[in-house]
Amino acid sequence: MTTHTTKRGTTRILLASTLYGAATLAAAMDAGRFTPADRTLLLIANNAATPETTPAVDEMPGFEQLRDRFDGILSWNEAISPFHPGSWSPRTDDIPLWERYLRLTWDLGDDSIELAVESIQVNPAMAVAQIFAGAPVDVYADGLMSYGPTRNKIDPLIGTRVRRLLHLDLVPGLKPLLLTEFGVGPEVVPTEVFLKVLADLCDAAGDLPRLPGTAFSRGMTPGPPAGQAGRPGTGGEHGAGNPYGPALLLGQYLSALGILTADEEEDLHVRMMRGAAQLGHKHVVFKPHPTAPARWSRVLEKEAQRLGVELTVLETPVLAEVLYQRMRPVLVVGCFSTALLTASALYGIPVARIGTSTLLDRLTPYQNSNRVPVTIVDALLPDLADRTAVEAQEQPLPVGELDELLRAVGYAMQAKIYPELRRPAERYLAARLDARTWRYFKRRRLTSLALPGAIPSQFAFIPRNATVRRVAKRARSLKRSALKRAALG
Repeated sequence: MTTHTTKRGTTRILLASTLYGAATLAAAMDAGRFTPADRTLLLIANNAATPETTPAVDEMPGFEQLRDRFDGILSWNEAISPFHPGSWSPRTDDIPLWERYLRLTWDLGDDSIELAVESIQVNPAMAVAQIFAGAPVDVYADGLMSYGPTRNKIDPLIGTRVRRLLHLDLVPGLKPLLLTEFGVGPEVVPTEVFLKVLADLCDAAGDLPRLPGTAFSRGMTPGPPAGQAGRPGTGGEHGAGNPYGPALLLGQYLSALGILTADEEEDLHVRMMRGAAQLGHKHVVFKPHPTAPARWSRVLEKEAQRLGVELTVLETPVLAEVLYQRMRPVLVVGCFSTALLTASALYGIPVARIGTSTLLDRLTPYQNSNRVPVTIVDALLPDLADRTAVEAQEQPLPVGELDELLRAVGYAMQAKIYPELRRPAERYLAARLDARTWRYFKRRRLTSLALPGAIPSQFAFIPRNATVRRVAKRARSLKRSALKRAALG
């Protein structure tokens, strides 16, 4: 970029930490969701635990298809080195110095700055918004968290600068809750434009392993458009002698988030494979999380041999959506990955969930931002263990009821940020709290907020009473001892 010292107008800086996010921004630009600017710069942040060994967005297969939309590529990691993008933010007194430094380093001159960032409530998006203190901000969402509450209270000096929330229509009819406390309105990135961008990425993704029974290689004709994919058991256009076609398993590396142990996550992947095999799939592709340990693949390989399943483990860092087009899976299985919804809503591919009940129980604190994505997947997608539901692609909960549920969950998660949701939450809990919906709430949380379903007031002291807890613990210990003696006797 050429150096300039006079004001040249407006520079828009778009922050992306994933290829999926960069594709979302590209689609928004192609759809005219951004007004013209003198320059548009893509600022890349590599948020991996060890960014030195993990490819950045501009090093991912397919990124070259997006590069010409931007006037320049910047690196946030280089700008703040040796700090890590996920944990660093500027000290308040240093903010003017950081803005001056970045304007000089990035050749911004005296340009007016506009920002488009993801996950405004955490770094690096928060840090960038703090440094360019006067810049208007657009937030874009590439996942299911946009349908949930803002995970923590945002400084009004930043929140009031947010103009809109750009998001993909992953759950048609459902409106995002994110940032509504600042009156921020949602704006949909058109699905057809996003699919075109993904098709370009697919063409440039390079060679992928060949899976027996499918044309799983470079140059394969893209899969069917949304709504026209095959169903489990139909075979579609897959190879002869393969009536079920390949199933795609999505790994998420939940142990890194402290939600599951490594052994539990290994078992989750094994159960994915068993479920697919029980549905009749003889060809299975496992897409591990980019930072997941290799030993998980070996565990799956042993289980595949036992089940008589042909397994392909993808080591190439490629978007799941590229696989949907190249591989044409007839079933996608996962826990609560956003890719499950893109498969279902954007490509019409049958999907199945597994492990969501455990996660709903394990997520702590209740305010954990993963709660809404898990709730959406659990409420909308069929359980892998229910063959009839998977084959029929039954939706457990209508979207209209899901909207009511998410407002109740959102209030329970962030009551102080969304006090206006109390009455809708009370109405939902009073009318809809039953054996099916209890899984989305915790009685202790409802009690702390005095909501329907709370512990009766005369017993509310029990969880907080240390003496009662000690007596209960002693009673359980005595019961276990008695049962052990009876078993030995």
